[in-house]
Amino acid sequence: MHRITLLLAIFLLIPDVYIYLVHIVKKTQNIRIRLSYWMPTLLLSAIYVYYMYLSGDNALSNHTHSIGRLAVGIMLFAVPKTLFMLCSLVGLLVNFIIRRCPRLPFNIIGLLLAAISFGNIIYGALFGIKQFEVKQVEYSSRHLPAAFNGYRIAQISDIHIGSWEKDPASIQKLVDIVNAQKADMIVFTGDLVNQQSHELDGFQEILSQLHAPDGVYSVLGNHDYGTYYRWPTADDEKQNLNYLIEQQKAMGWKLLNNEHAIIRHNGDSIALIGVENDGEPPFPQHADLPHAIKGTEGMFSVLLSHNPTHWRREVLPKSNIELMLSGHTHAMQMILFGHSLATLKYPEWKGMYYEGERALYVNIGIGYVGLPFRFGAWPEITVIELKQKE
Repeated sequence: MHRITLLLAIFLLIPDVYIYLVHIVKKTQNIRIRLSYWMPTLLLSAIYVYYMYLSGDNALSNHTHSIGRLAVGIMLFAVPKTLFMLCSLVGLLVNFIIRRCPRLPFNIIGLLLAAISFGNIIYGALFGIKQFEVKQVEYSSRHLPAAFNGYRIAQISDIHIGSWEKDPASIQKLVDIVNAQKADMIVFTGDLVNQQSHELDGFQEILSQLHAPDGVYSVLGNHDYGTYYRWPTADDEKQNLNYLIEQQKAMGWKLLNNEHAIIRHNGDSIALIGVENDGEPPFPQHADLPHAIKGTEGMFSVLLSHNPTHWRREVLPKSNIELMLSGHTHAMQMILFGHSLATLKYPEWKGMYYEGERALYVNIGIGYVGLPFRFGAWPEITVIELKQKE
């Protein structure tokens, strides 16, 4: 929490101090105008201090929506101001090197970029989080049984249902879109909740409407274990996970916890393998891949594993699994011009990746954590069609 506070202070204060000293002070002597410039920053800072330090334990859990809106408010002021500051600094530097070069064009560019970013943040917060996008992809393999040529798997990931507490209509829309794809199977690759399994309450009936001929299968993500919540006792934490498992079963989902299912289709079969979350620290590592794949030797296999880093760490070197499906990255909930900050942490963060004929598909998820915002990284529904390569 202290690290977040420090980053927030830097993110908010540096642009404000610069703009105040370089522009506001030089433009007006009016004390009221000068003071009014600081009011949004002071208000946002006061709200932040209240929620993070004065509202009790588990602030992120107990005030999820309020803190999310606060985060958007901070972005609305900090990002445009930062862009303007950077352009203004470039203008100062150029003016220092080339004395006759005016600074005004750089300030105008900064204002334009600030306005564009302000609009993008508004769009991402109000509309981007609900802009469901269906992606059609193909995966071809010589090992795929002939009966599964053209077999279609609908993948969704990272619903983070607690973030949709006041918007069941959007989850109903999601379910309707997924069902409309008429896939042979539906898979969910983890992070059904944010912190507590009771976030599911009121959504079970909607999610139980997901339907495909060969069923709905799921695995656990890092958030599903409840490790981000301060539980009174270890038993409470265990009961939280048990409740999530029970609710998925009640919804008709088949949770694969280090196990597999044999999918039969027109006389042939493939293996669908699911492991518990296996992430790099500090994310939990509960996967038991050797146990999960036992009995699938020689079969074409699809693996459900929440964290894409599991692919290179264990799946590629220690198995013959042809296709792995994952989520987790969210593409950091923003993609601009095909790029995302997610690349700084994840070598594989969006879409299909290959090593020879073996592949990983990373779904960028449906929901969000903390920040109710998506831009470019629209909520994703993937339909993967399996093809037999000749």
